[in-house]
Amino acid sequence: MRKVLYLMGILEDTDIQWIADNGTKFLFAEGDMLIQQGVSIEYLYILLDGRLTVQLPNGVQVATLMAGEVIGEISFVDSRPPLASVVAQLPAVALGIEKRLLRKKLESDGKFGTRFYRAIGLFLADRLRATTGRLGYGDVAGQEEALYDPDELDADLMQLVSLANVRFDYMIKYVK
Repeated sequence: MRKVLYLMGILEDTDIQWIADNGTKFLFAEGDMLIQQGVSIEYLYILLDGRLTVQLPNGVQVATLMAGEVIGEISFVDSRPPLASVVAQLPAVALGIEKRLLRKKLESDGKFGTRFYRAIGLFLADRLRATTGRLGYGDVAGQEEALYDPDELDADLMQLVSLANVRFDYMIKYVK
């Protein structure tokens, strides 16, 4: 649920309300494909309930996504088609924000855009740190402790966690 903590913690209440008001509720049955590798996507998703898997073209599952994950953010930032597919492992509920509408909001509301891209940047940085740590780039010869703990939240984000949880709970209730 870490991605939603960044997004909901950094955005303001009015931003969250805009997303809830302008998003579309999607229901996915087990086995439904939310995102297909190589095919452009029209929405940025926030997973509200359920479980999804991220699969490479060769069928290898590389991640499991639970409630609170933001899906499609990389393709939103760079506009290229996704490198992996996302499939419902269990029935799932997601809030989809149409990329065209979101871009329009980002262009017309600079403060929202600053907060939104800061949140995206922070959770992509977190993902990169975790990935490089798993690949061993954070290890130093003879050092017993890793330089980066992927389960440790950024100190600045810790202050926003409670507020982020309240906002996410609100969004779930509002959309359902």
